Amino acid sequence: MNGKDYYKILGVPKGASKDEIKKSYRKLAQQYHPDKNPNNKEAEEKFKEIGEAYDVLGDEEKRKKYDQGTLFSGAGAYGPGGPGGAYSGFQGFDFGDAQGIHFEGDLGDIFNLFGGGRSGAGRGGRSRRGQRGNDVEVQVNLGFDDALNGVMIPVTLTREAACEQCRGTGSAAGTLPETCPTCGGRGTVAEDQGFFGLSRPCPGCGGRGVIIRDPCKVCSGMGVVNLPKTLKVKIPPGVSDGSRIRFKGKGESGRGGGPAGDLYVVTKVDRHPYLGRKNSHITMELPLSFSEAALGTEVQIPTIDGRVKLKIPAGTQNGRTYRLKGKGAQHLKGRGGRGDMLVTVKVVVPKKMNKKEREIVEQLGELEPKDLRTHLQ
Repeated sequence: MNGKDYYKILGVPKGASKDEIKKSYRKLAQQYHPDKNPNNKEAEEKFKEIGEAYDVLGDEEKRKKYDQGTLFSGAGAYGPGGPGGAYSGFQGFDFGDAQGIHFEGDLGDIFNLFGGGRSGAGRGGRSRRGQRGNDVEVQVNLGFDDALNGVMIPVTLTREAACEQCRGTGSAAGTLPETCPTCGGRGTVAEDQGFFGLSRPCPGCGGRGVIIRDPCKVCSGMGVVNLPKTLKVKIPPGVSDGSRIRFKGKGESGRGGGPAGDLYVVTKVDRHPYLGRKNSHITMELPLSFSEAALGTEVQIPTIDGRVKLKIPAGTQNGRTYRLKGKGAQHLKGRGGRGDMLVTVKVVVPKKMNKKEREIVEQLGELEPKDLRTHLQ
């Protein structure tokens, strides 16, 4: 024996009928269910103990062995330590004789396989308490400047939210979900297959762990409803096209008291007429005439902080890039500071020239060196 009086735990006499045992178990399970006693360790242990007792007394074969004092005497469904008990429950069984069987993971997984965790007492009834809400992803369009500077924008989405009528329980007003008598609120049941036991979703409650006798008419017992909702979200400065921003807990509401999912906002940034992005750097092509590139000049460059002067030295070649430190976009992902602005020169050759322009260029051509391409010969 494991020293526990299951009849006393369920508050029934030794000769109690199966219906009396079931009725008492349902009453106690509802009284000590973790959903009604959050963060109460004593109630949680009592709930486990009740489930363990019902798992034995609610099964005729186990109850008979329990009354005879033989239920815990060998390496059967339970080890000497009771459900989910000590590893010594496998004494006398040579794993080396199990040809073709290979186990990975800890021994707790093996106990589940052999039925040791069948009552769910070892793992507790809290594992089925709540289901996390789904994540939601939306795309938003941003202007180039808003992406650089950050902006607060409204986001409208249709998402699952806790039903206000039943406060997410799924039961009609004035009622509560009942602990499933089949699985004791665990959501799973075990099937014996010879020496092995396999768990499957409880057929009585569909894996929810509770049964709703009187469903809420607003949400049809689901505990959640689909509602459009507008949220204001803050887009941080420095996002680019395709950035994915997470807002924790802003997704769909959880079920059965579970936590809400997350909201992911994906940014679609409009193109700028003359600015571009390369990670946290802002890029720009600076058109220069031949004379400006040859003789040098000073130009005004538009940056996100206003216009700054950039001195172009004489003899600047097409494709040369000038770097303006700290004039780029804000770094994301925890990096401080900003990127740079990269200004690339593009020497513009006129497509059409008037007569005077042509004469001047021809005169220049006479003065230019003639051996620019000798290395190609």
